[in-house]
Amino acid sequence: MYKIKKSFNYLLYKTRILRPPIANCQLHLGYLNKTLLYCGLFGYFVCSMSLFTTSLNSGSNGNCYYIGNSHEAVLIDAGISCRETEKRMKRLGLDMNIIKAIFISHEHGDHICGVEALAAKYRIPVFITPATLQNSTLRINKELLASFKSNQPITIGKLSILPFSKQHDASDPHSFVISGNGVSIGVFTDIGAACSNVIQNFKQCNAVFLEANYDEAMLENGKYPHHLKRRITSDHGHLSNRQALDLFLQHRPSFMTHLYLSHLSKDNNSPELVSNMFSAQAGNTEIVIASRYKETPVYHITGDGKKRFTTAVTHNAASQLSLF
Repeated sequence: MYKIKKSFNYLLYKTRILRPPIANCQLHLGYLNKTLLYCGLFGYFVCSMSLFTTSLNSGSNGNCYYIGNSHEAVLIDAGISCRETEKRMKRLGLDMNIIKAIFISHEHGDHICGVEALAAKYRIPVFITPATLQNSTLRINKELLASFKSNQPITIGKLSILPFSKQHDASDPHSFVISGNGVSIGVFTDIGAACSNVIQNFKQCNAVFLEANYDEAMLENGKYPHHLKRRITSDHGHLSNRQALDLFLQHRPSFMTHLYLSHLSKDNNSPELVSNMFSAQAGNTEIVIASRYKETPVYHITGDGKKRFTTAVTHNAASQLSLF
């Protein structure tokens, strides 16, 4: 078989499709059919060993993370409006109807404000613990409600969603690892400390949305009242840039290709600061800033350690930082 690892354009060139037409049309079509076959097999192989992911929004103004395969997807939290979720999905070329479940990490408003409308409009099941539901303001049709327990995986099509408990100032907070096609993606935000659950699951991930909420000096010297500063820095608050970097450097697996720095504080952090802090020590892991104002591109996470975009428009570091 032709070496399918060659680039698409190179493959087309070698099979003469990018060369001037040749006299023997039958031969030309034979090359075309062979090329399409090989490219189709290559595309099938890549898609069958990958997941797609994007942050639709990340920050205290709303959190919503998309992870899926070619047939189904889940949202982790829905903290932006239904309309805004639809707009951002449309810009990315993602189909709302592929979303088969919404998983709720905890009851704070920046994680649930869009849940009711999304679930009702698209008839999407909402997975939430009883304690989180009880302590929230959510009113969801009982037919769409489902619960989950820590460390008990939920199967959605060919996706497996593993919830695990974490430390945060909420009634029953959880983070999640979404697995499928030999790939695992974690959503680890709103974490007061890198407890053993976080560390254990972090080590299993090909890509992670990891909270880097605040710069310690900016928070300490900033305008927040003393009690709020203590809440943020407590073991049930949020991870600082330094804490997130320590977790990354000490426990990242060799196969982690992407780290999405998430839930950045508007007042107590800087995208440029945290990006430079991580990029200097990232090695082969790509550092992405999850914006509080705009969706990221869709990333194609594979088990082969290679980095791919699925959207036509990609953002380099400078353009990513311009979103803040």
